[in-house]
Amino acid sequence: MNYGGKINADMQKTIDACIESYGCCEQTITHCLQQGNQYADMAMMGPLMDCVDVARTCADMVMRQSPHAVEIAAICARVAEMCAEACMTMNSDPVMKRCAGICRTCAEACRSMAGVRA
Repeated sequence: MNYGGKINADMQKTIDACIESYGCCEQTITHCLQQGNQYADMAMMGPLMDCVDVARTCADMVMRQSPHAVEIAAICARVAEMCAEACMTMNSDPVMKRCAGICRTCAEACRSMAGVRA
């Protein structure tokens, strides 16, 4: 991958999934802070904050076709999967369940782009 080439369908899918994931995680952080208690502890906030940062970085690097985009996509897949698992610990909450699903979709798109098996 070189800077400035064409964005293919896999790359666009990854960009879209990462943007959706980091947006959803940002909203979920707000939800968690409003709920308080176990929602606001670092076991939940840490994975959400990590996913925001890595998913945004991954989307940016894929958009500009950084030679490091594939590596970042592999990392993003792992981080998004961890975030989904954390959110699923509170799957009776629809906000948390939605975030888990969006993060899983992001992880799948990133794994596909990176050529990593689940």
